[in-house]
Amino acid sequence: MLVSTRGYEFKVHQGGPDQGPVVLLLHGFPQNSQQWVGVMPSLHDAGLRTIAVDQRGYSAGARPTEPEEYAIDECVADALSIMDALNIRSFHVVGHDWGSVVAWGLAAEHPDRVLSLTAISVAHPAAMAQALASDPGQRQRSEYMGFFAQLDRAEPALLADDARVLRSLFAGSGMTDAETDRYVQPMLVPGALRAALSWYTALTLRPLKPYRPVTVPTTFIWGTDDLALGRFQAETCGDFVTGDYRYVPLEKISHWIPDQAPDVVSKEIVERCTAR
Repeated sequence: MLVSTRGYEFKVHQGGPDQGPVVLLLHGFPQNSQQWVGVMPSLHDAGLRTIAVDQRGYSAGARPTEPEEYAIDECVADALSIMDALNIRSFHVVGHDWGSVVAWGLAAEHPDRVLSLTAISVAHPAAMAQALASDPGQRQRSEYMGFFAQLDRAEPALLADDARVLRSLFAGSGMTDAETDRYVQPMLVPGALRAALSWYTALTLRPLKPYRPVTVPTTFIWGTDDLALGRFQAETCGDFVTGDYRYVPLEKISHWIPDQAPDVVSKEIVERCTAR
């Protein structure tokens, strides 16, 4: 279905019992709401209603041309507006990669709306900032972000030779070519990859504001084989959560956790969303 809000149309997939507690699912780069297909059935079986959104830049009807329009504050506002349009006041939120950054923003800035948070791969932005300042390893891991922010260089480089470099990002995920294609093919539409990369550009134009500690119950999941996000940010994440907190490191799991370990992700989401 399409949800119209803030002057855009967002592609939204709903599932599960109509009256169940709501879980908002937010994807990262360069994926889309299909990254939750292995996770959602278990959530539905547990009585949870899911709302999986193709975020700004990924929904064809929500693709502004100016990179600064992809700032995280705008993406947080999108999520809230989509939930308002669906008449959903309170919800659990789950995010991976950039979706995790949006989820942290929702939980930190709007605890009156967010019942719980499950963040995957990307720790609280303050933990990430601390890692970039203190951990040379994380600085090295994050160097790609500066390249991705250069749209006129990154877009053609990622798309060259049948998107060879874009496809290579999923190395180590265990995904088949068909599974990878559900993420790569939408990025081949003219303008789509540029819009997705604009999240990186926006960060250089409108740096993320400091987020307060998160007070809502929170689970953080991280894979030890993540090439982009290191142990420092993962192990210090809890320093910026004052609510009930659970840290779940997954041995020998890469960055693509919802695809590679959907059963574990499902279990952790259900436990967090149904905790009393």
